[in-house]
Amino acid sequence: MFRSTSTYPPLNCLKQVADNVWIVDGPTIHFRLPWPKLTFATWMTVVRLSNGDLFVHSQTPLTPKLRSQMEAEGPIRHLIGPNRIHYWWLPEWRAAFPSEDVWLAPRIREQADMRIDFPAFEIDTDEGYPWDADIETILVPGAFMSEVDFFHHPSRTLVLTDLIENFEPEKVGSWPKRLLYRLGGVLDPHGSMPSDLWRTFAENRGDLRHAVERMIALDPERVILAHGRWYERDGAVELRRAFAWLLD
Repeated sequence: MFRSTSTYPPLNCLKQVADNVWIVDGPTIHFRLPWPKLTFATWMTVVRLSNGDLFVHSQTPLTPKLRSQMEAEGPIRHLIGPNRIHYWWLPEWRAAFPSEDVWLAPRIREQADMRIDFPAFEIDTDEGYPWDADIETILVPGAFMSEVDFFHHPSRTLVLTDLIENFEPEKVGSWPKRLLYRLGGVLDPHGSMPSDLWRTFAENRGDLRHAVERMIALDPERVILAHGRWYERDGAVELRRAFAWLLD
């Protein structure tokens, strides 16, 4: 069903990237323009809090094997929808874990309509959450879409969603698509904020700059993205490079 060349197998299993931090490589998703059909690799981030609870960011499909692996690491407690286009598998996880907390970035309900038809908390400030002792919350407001990003202090891991995308050329496919990704500012090794996403933050440029400066000041070692190659080291350096247009 999915092209293995576009993904990062093995899929749907925990891969530890730091103490108490895992990623899960998921299937590709398809974003249709009039031309061409774009294929995005996806992944989820899982953080174990100091109290043992699991914080699950930007969910991928919940398979029996993945569920078993995660339950072995701790109770699944917080299900995070980090922006209005990263919520698709939340209902599946909510059905599997009905007693756990769902946390939504602003305007997800507006986008999801009846797909999100269950109680959930909104992430609308930078603090006051059950994970505050371990994870710093960074709300980045935008016009069409806001994004909520997270910094795990013990591992110095910054978790973004779409603020940076960084697609590897060999994962993209044909040269016309590579050109399109390059023009959009999201082709590795020059991944940055997608040009179409930039427009949603244009009215809040000052807020975006403040959020990025705050991320850099946290000095992340690694930066996990939702699409494309993430940064295993020198996270603050990559942030300065990706947002040079904003910071200069």
